[in-house]
Amino acid sequence: MATTRTAHTVWEGDLLKGSGVVSFDSSGIGSQPVSWASRSEKANGRTSPEELIAGAHSSCFSMALSHALAGAGTPATRLETKADVVFQPGEGITGIHLTVRGDVPGLDAEGFQAAAEDAKKNCPVSQALTGTTITLTAELA
Repeated sequence: MATTRTAHTVWEGDLLKGSGVVSFDSSGIGSQPVSWASRSEKANGRTSPEELIAGAHSSCFSMALSHALAGAGTPATRLETKADVVFQPGEGITGIHLTVRGDVPGLDAEGFQAAAEDAKKNCPVSQALTGTTITLTAELA
């Protein structure tokens, strides 16, 4: 069964001086302020589209890797994934780097790297972002 998740943003003002609030409608987890400055300079307590993509990518990748490892008979005890989304004003998103550290009993570093590369390639968020260079660092705990 397909699912749809919804968020919405209310923006006021122009790009450089304006600001907005993004609300997470499906989950009801709240709303977060967003601005051009939080996107192109320091966050200062506000989010950005790139931070939202980083959250989506790190969680999707972790789910895909967890599923693949369990399916191969080597379930992970713990996976910690960080996604760094690089935004360059005037160019856009120029790259994403995933870093995963896993505790996977019975799996060697080579097997973990291969599973992580597969998850990077096949998680739905990675597939949605195919126009972006995605790199990976994977290591066992």
